[in-house]
Amino acid sequence: MTNMNKPFKFKQFTVKQDQCAMKIGTDGVLLGAWSTIKKQPFAALDIGAGTGILSLMLAQRCDAEVIDALEIDEMAYEQCVDNFETSPWSDRLFCYHADLAEFTEEIEDQYDLIICNPPFYSEDYKTEYIERDLARFQDAMPFAHLLESVSKLLIKDGTFCTIIPFKEESQFITVASAVNLKLNKITRVRGNLYSDIKRSLIEMSFHESEIISNELVIENARHNYTEAYVKLTKDFYLKI
Repeated sequence: MTNMNKPFKFKQFTVKQDQCAMKIGTDGVLLGAWSTIKKQPFAALDIGAGTGILSLMLAQRCDAEVIDALEIDEMAYEQCVDNFETSPWSDRLFCYHADLAEFTEEIEDQYDLIICNPPFYSEDYKTEYIERDLARFQDAMPFAHLLESVSKLLIKDGTFCTIIPFKEESQFITVASAVNLKLNKITRVRGNLYSDIKRSLIEMSFHESEIISNELVIENARHNYTEAYVKLTKDFYLKI
């Protein structure tokens, strides 16, 4: 079994994670690789950054001059700062230690791209690990609170990308529409061809468009990854 506290090495950067409740996982890497950069964002925001993995992946993928991250947990924040400073893109990456409501109220900037791997835990039970609960439970950042903040922080032509449990999809889209965020693209994710859909990768903006909808299957068999998954993540994973 992999030691989850060991640094996780990607092709162009390394992520230390021993101080973070939420370790590097498939969800974060999927979102970091899938999020659109076709508009060549100038300023991006990563809400609930944890290790900083999403910001680091964005820095590798695009030339955004400003990549801000937001993290409320102190130990995770310090580790995120460390991961940024030791990366090749330290001059473009900055982490704020604040909660989302406070940040939204105080910041005067807006962003062309906002990404978030929000806290959720589908088998709702709380453990003795408070930090991990904070990272995984929606009550730390309920969807309505997240989406309202996104609607204030996103420029008029900006894009918001996130990953959520598939079972929360319709509720999330309904809540988003209340703050004028429209669904533009959705990719539903299965572990393998025979497993249920577990996650939904979602792209939203203030503009309605024809919704692009597709599916992504991760594995053909155990550790035998599909061509689509390899294509999406090959620039990051060392062994794939």
